[in-house]
Amino acid sequence: MNYLTRYIVSLFSSFSLVALALVSSTAAGADADVAAALAHPDRPAEDAANDERRRPAEVLAFAGLQTGMAVLELEAAGGYYTEILSRAVGPDGSVILQHPPGLMGFVGDGIDIRTADDRLPNVRVSITNFDELDAEDNSIDMVTWILGPHELGFAPEGNSLGDLAGSFSEIARVLKPGGVFLANDHIAPDGSGWEAGDSLHRIEESLVTQLAEEAGLTVANSSDMFKNPDDPLTEGVFSPSIRGQTSQFTVLYRK
Repeated sequence: MNYLTRYIVSLFSSFSLVALALVSSTAAGADADVAAALAHPDRPAEDAANDERRRPAEVLAFAGLQTGMAVLELEAAGGYYTEILSRAVGPDGSVILQHPPGLMGFVGDGIDIRTADDRLPNVRVSITNFDELDAEDNSIDMVTWILGPHELGFAPEGNSLGDLAGSFSEIARVLKPGGVFLANDHIAPDGSGWEAGDSLHRIEESLVTQLAEEAGLTVANSSDMFKNPDDPLTEGVFSPSIRGQTSQFTVLYRK
């Protein structure tokens, strides 16, 4: 293959990637009506009681959630966000409720209750480790991981929840070109490493960004909406002195 031919092939490939990114960003519909999802009459009252603290409308507006999107929700736990996402993306959208088997003991029957009787028909439950995501290549518009990346430093009963690089590689694999990854977590002290995910259930933003970028994602935006200058960062997130008031980073990455 001569130089001119290689150049033409390279140029065509670049145009194709741009076109795919544009398709991903425009395939979904209008901005999702998160307010309607929050006000849905079937929504559990205990969920609504957490809205002031968790600020889902602000979080999902920051992420750019739209109707018709395919969303993969990592570490969905009992499904607080699952229910909001399900109704906000609408019947033409879909949500994969993912949770690792090693953390099922913290969920109890919450997932079963949330999805009983097909009450969220566009939701599919997937119990996998973070480095074994159950989604096709280039199939997801948005991956969310709220209060969760630190789990990669946590091994309950000695069981890994997923390889560090492998988990972020999986996130990049399932995202469509132009798709986004929303990461939010409790902030750990500088230099504490992934071990803080075990000892404090916190993680440094820089470590998450490093792995995201190594997987081929780029930082698209960040928000200080959950930053708390009064959090010393050295207390575990379940400590009564800081629980529910931790300082958190919120970053949006794009494929």
